[in-house]
Amino acid sequence: MKTLLRLLALAGGLALLAGCSTPQTRINQNPEAFARLTPEQQQLIKEGKVAIGFDMSMVKLAIGDPDHVKIRTDRNGEREVWSYVTYEGDDGMLLYRGYYHRYYYGGGGPFYPYYLAYPSRREHEHFRVVFHEGRVVAIEQDKS
Repeated sequence: MKTLLRLLALAGGLALLAGCSTPQTRINQNPEAFARLTPEQQQLIKEGKVAIGFDMSMVKLAIGDPDHVKIRTDRNGEREVWSYVTYEGDDGMLLYRGYYHRYYYGGGGPFYPYYLAYPSRREHEHFRVVFHEGRVVAIEQDKS
């Protein structure tokens, strides 16, 4: 029984760590994709930065999966827009920044994110990446 409890605790810890992904952990998970990049691109990704011309896999290495994906269509064609958000309390206190929450919305189980219990929480988009034909053509971010 103790072994089972330890395995369950380990699995839970690993699930939480997966939500705390950093550029280095994403690079470690996909070293082949990282190795194909130029030294300049590698440095930007290590710093968690995105640049014009990056493809979608490069953006995921640098900043992870998006929280929201939208398709924008205008007279210039179709664009895919990736949004990255934070969750804040009504007082502006940061509750969470990341993306693992989208996998655990259901039911309030053991992995139910604590910040969803805040009825006055608000979602704040802090970073947006726009793709055209699979390449970054625009980057929007909060001015710090």
